[in-house]
This record gives sequence, structure tokens and C-alpha cells, in this order.
Amino acid sequence: MKTRSIRFRLTAWYAGLLGAILVLFGIFIYFTLDRFLEAGLRDTLAKEAQTIGETLLHDVVQNGDDYVVDEIEEHFAPRIMGRFVRVTRPDGTVLYQSGAPHSGQFDPVAVTVQQPEAFPSWREEHLPTGGELLVYGVPYVERTGTKYLIEAGAPHEQVERVLHGLVLSLGIALPVIVAIAIGGGYVFMRNALKPLDEVATTAERITSRNLNERVPISPTGDELEKLSVSLNRMMARLEESFHHINRFSADASHEIRTPLAIIRGELEDAFQSPHVSPELKQTIGSALEETERLSRIVEQLLEMSRLEAGETLFERSRFDFAELTKATVDQLRPLAEDKKLKLSVDVGKPVEIEADPIRVKQIVVNLVDNAIKYTSAGGSISVSALPVGRMAILEVADTGIGIPEEALSQIFDRFYRVDKGRSRQLGGTGLGLAIVKSICAAYGGTVTVKSAEGQGAVFRVELPLASS
Repeated sequence: MKTRSIRFRLTAWYAGLLGAILVLFGIFIYFTLDRFLEAGLRDTLAKEAQTIGETLLHDVVQNGDDYVVDEIEEHFAPRIMGRFVRVTRPDGTVLYQSGAPHSGQFDPVAVTVQQPEAFPSWREEHLPTGGELLVYGVPYVERTGTKYLIEAGAPHEQVERVLHGLVLSLGIALPVIVAIAIGGGYVFMRNALKPLDEVATTAERITSRNLNERVPISPTGDELEKLSVSLNRMMARLEESFHHINRFSADASHEIRTPLAIIRGELEDAFQSPHVSPELKQTIGSALEETERLSRIVEQLLEMSRLEAGETLFERSRFDFAELTKATVDQLRPLAEDKKLKLSVDVGKPVEIEADPIRVKQIVVNLVDNAIKYTSAGGSISVSALPVGRMAILEVADTGIGIPEEALSQIFDRFYRVDKGRSRQLGGTGLGLAIVKSICAAYGGTVTVKSAEGQGAVFRVELPLASS
């Protein structure tokens, strides 16, 4: 999972917030339960002391001390219940004191003896075992006026035991709840953001050739639907703009062809006239060269417009790409021989593709012609056409001047030339590689280049093989 993705961050925030809330809730429950248990324990001890006074000490003179002792042991069972009970006479002697509890939590003998007081009181006895004993002392006056001190106590460990159980339960439950929340939150976020993945996938497929495609719209009525609708409206505006640009390029290129043809014809007539001086003939010849160059640019612009509009790509046929490559390279071999270049071609078994042979041949011509132009005398050019997986691979490698690293990302742009002066001298227009890229894209292929300045270049074209 990508930690910088919206899905991960939302899940992390959700889990963190839930974890913090659960921790705060656990702390609140802990302290609330602590107070509740202690209040309950205090209330129980107070009621026990009050019951001993009202039911047993009320007639202690008549019933006798043994009766009081037996009744406390029978009805309150301090040793079994883990309670501390002591009844002290006015002179400080003990009428009754409970024995050590079965749990062994405290020793009643170690509890400080108190004198009868006028008001009820609470105290905590620190036991040698390290615990605390909560003791409630209340004075009681029986009928004859004798004042007794009734003490009822219980170890605070009873409360702590419940709190420890709560902490243990929370310690186990909280991580499980947070883990379930993280899993559920991730699934929820994945489903909630799934439309965004579909929008991104569709947007990646949209190019200048399929601007009519639109991103899917989820009828959820939320921000995602609004985003999809806005993107589709933007694509519609872009599609209209591209159509206007393509129509303008095509119309302008078409309209310029006629004036150029007239200018070229008149310049040729003037050049052949016997009354023109040699100096003027040289000027006319230069103008003819520039007119021819301008005509090539216009033709290539018109071709680019048609390629992007898809008007010239309807013709498809099945043919051997390797055979076409070899035949095309053989036609260009005289150009390489004129520059004393070694031109080799490597084709193996047939490579069947479905496309327009004229357009595919144009790819080979442009790449090999570029290699010849930018490779110095004595260099070499190798061309290969082989099937690799489901793709037909064309590679054109040369030992020419190469391409600087900073120019690799722009080499397939229109009118981009690495060395503008040299390109102009060699007759380049900066449209050849752009046309190659457009043809490849039209047939579902790609074109890439690997090069370094002064170390030659390798152009690689991938086109889908024909289906069996």
C-alpha cells in the first residue's frame, strides 16, 4: 500500500481518531468505575456498621456479649467475606474483633485501635503487605448510654482487582477493535474511492486521438460525481479545440499548396529565361530550394492533420513487416553508399501485422533516412525487424552524432530539432519523427529512443502483431 495515497491517509486518520477516542473512553470508564466501586464499598461498610449497632448492640446488656459475637460471626461472616469488623467498649477493650480472613489479605491485629469519637469517620490503614484497608468507624450509644465504637473495613484490593480486570479487557479489546476498524476502514475507503481509480484509468487512456472518450460517472450525487461531470465537460471543450486546430492546420496547409505551386512554376520559368543574369539565376535557384522546402513542410503538416484526425488510417491489410522493412532498406541503400556508410538489415521469420503498408513503410523510411543524415562517413547503420512476444519490433541503430540527454524528451515534438543549423543544412523540417510517433500511436504502437551525445542512437518501434 502506498503510504502517500489518499486511501492510506484516510484509513490512518480514521484508525488513529478511533484509537484515540477508545483510549479516552477507556480512561473515562476506568476512573468512573473506580469511583463507583469505592462509593459502593463505602456504602456497604457503612450499612454493615449501622446494622451491627441497631440490631446487635441495642440490647447488648440484656443479650450479653457472647450473643453479639455469635450473631456477627453467623450473619456477617467476616473471615469468609474478607471483611474486618471490630466493636470497642468505652474503656478501650475489644468486645469483638474478626479473625484473619481466609484470603490472608490482612491481619486484623495490626489494625490500629481507635477511641470512640463523636462522629463517623473514614480512614485507610496501610497494611504490611503493601495494600490498604478502608475502615469506617461509627460511634453507637446503646439504651443504657454506653458508647461503643463499631469499625467495619475491607481491603481496597477488591476494587483494584476489578480495575485490573477492566484494564486487561481493554488492553485486549482495544487493539482488536482498532484492527477491525482499520480493515473495515480500508475496505470502505477502497470502495468509496474506486470511482476515482476508474476515472484515473480512463483519463490515462485519453489522448489527442480519442478525445471523444469520457470518464465514467457514478450516480452518487456527491463530489465524485461532480468531479466526473466537470472532467467530461473539460474533455468536450478540449475535443472541440483540437478539432478547430486540426481543421485550421488542414485548411491552411491545403490552401497554401496552390500559391506555392504557382510561385514554384513562375520561378522555374524565370530561371530558364535566357535574359536572366547569372547572379539573378543564383537568387532564383535559392528561392526555388526554399519553395521546395516549404512545400515539403506544408505536405507534412497536412499529413499530420490527417493522421491525427484518423482520416488516412482506415486502410488496413495483413502483410509481412519484416519483408517490407528489408525491401525499404534496400531502396535506401544507395543513399547510404553515397556517404560511404555500412547499412545492414536483420530480418528472420515473417512478422505479420495489420496496418496500412504505406504508412508503416513511412516509419521505416523516416527512421533510416534520419540515421543516414546524422551519421558521418565511415559509420554504420543496422536495421532489424523481429517478433518479440505479441509485438513486432523495429530497431534502427546508428553510430552517428547522437542526441543530448536533455533533448530526448522533446525529440518527437513537432518542429523540434536538436541542432537547428545542421538540420536546416541537411534539409530536415522537424516533422519526420512526429509523423512516426503519430503513425505508431494510430496503430496502437509506440516509438522510443536511447541515445547519448556522440554515441549514436537506437530508435525502437513496437507494433501489435496480427491476431492468429
